[in-house]
Amino acid sequence: MMNSRMKILNATKLAGSITLLTGIMIFLYGVVSGLNSVIGIGIGAIVGAVMFFIMGMFFIATEEMVENTDKGMEIAPNKYRNGLYLVKR
Repeated sequence: MMNSRMKILNATKLAGSITLLTGIMIFLYGVVSGLNSVIGIGIGAIVGAVMFFIMGMFFIATEEMVENTDKGMEIAPNKYRNGLYLVKR
């Protein structure tokens, strides 16, 4: 059974690779045909694929950090004097 990190990694790899291949094809089409605007769209798609992959890695790292950090300890209030609780600020 796959854990959630592997699912995110596989989805990121699939979507990133499809976007990267599409960007490379658009870029090459723009270079061959000489259309500068199409070259820009291809470069944008390639950069978008890289950013998509980096965001997926960030989500995986964030999830692992949240899972592995200590959740803290329960803090009981201090004894009260004269009906007031002592609170540190």
